[in-house]
Amino acid sequence: MKAERVSQHIWSLRTWLLIPVRVWIVAEKGGVTLVDAGVPLMAKGILSFIDGLNAGPLKQILLTHGHSDHVGAVKRIAQERQVPVFAHQVEIPYLEGHKVYPRRKKAEANIAPGVVQPLPENEQGALESIAGLRPYLTPGHSPGHTVYYHEEDRVMLAGDLFTSKAGKLYRPMPMFTADMGEALKSSWLLRDLMPAHLEVCHGKPVKDPADHLEEYVRATAAAHSIPASVWQ
Repeated sequence: MKAERVSQHIWSLRTWLLIPVRVWIVAEKGGVTLVDAGVPLMAKGILSFIDGLNAGPLKQILLTHGHSDHVGAVKRIAQERQVPVFAHQVEIPYLEGHKVYPRRKKAEANIAPGVVQPLPENEQGALESIAGLRPYLTPGHSPGHTVYYHEEDRVMLAGDLFTSKAGKLYRPMPMFTADMGEALKSSWLLRDLMPAHLEVCHGKPVKDPADHLEEYVRATAAAHSIPASVWQ
C-alpha cells in the first residue's frame, strides 16, 4: 500500500485491485479521521499508517457511500479501535441491505446493521462539519453518496462522484453508477466550492477541477444521451 501526502492535513493511501483503490487520512488537533475504508486487505496497513503518523488516535470513520470497495476494512478497524462510523442517512438502508441499490439485482449487506450512524445534522437539518471536513450530499453514483470538503486545505475527497483520466475529471464507472444524470447534476458542486485539489477513489488526483467541469459534464451527457434538462 502506497501513502502520499495530499495537503497539510490529508494523506492518501492506495492499493491496487485491477484498478486503484484509495482511502484518506485526515489529521486534526486531537486525532485522526479515516475517510472510506477500501477493501478488507487494507485494514492492517491503514492502522499501521495511523499509528506511525503520531497525530493522535483514530477518532471516526466517514464513508462516501456503502459499496463494498469503500467499506471493506470497516469491520476490523471499528472493532479494534472502537470508533464511530458515519454515512449519510439516505445511504444507510442500502449499505445494511434493507434496500437494493439502484440497478443491482439484490440487496448488499456490506455492513452489519447498527454499525453506521447518520452524519450529524444541525437544528436546520444541514450536515455538520467533522474534523475540518464539510460533508455534501452528492447522489447519483449511489443514493446517499457524500463528498467531504476540507475547507482550510481546499481539498475535496470525492469518493466515486468522479474518476479521472489524463489529469481531468472523468465519469464514475457506469456499471456501478445508479443514475449518471443525477451524478452529473451533483458535480456542479465543484463550481460552488472551487477546490484546488480533488481526490477520487479510482484514479489520480485532479488539480483545479472546476476549470474543466463544463467540458466534463457535456462530454459525459453526450456519451450517455442525457438531456440537458436533467443536469442543468
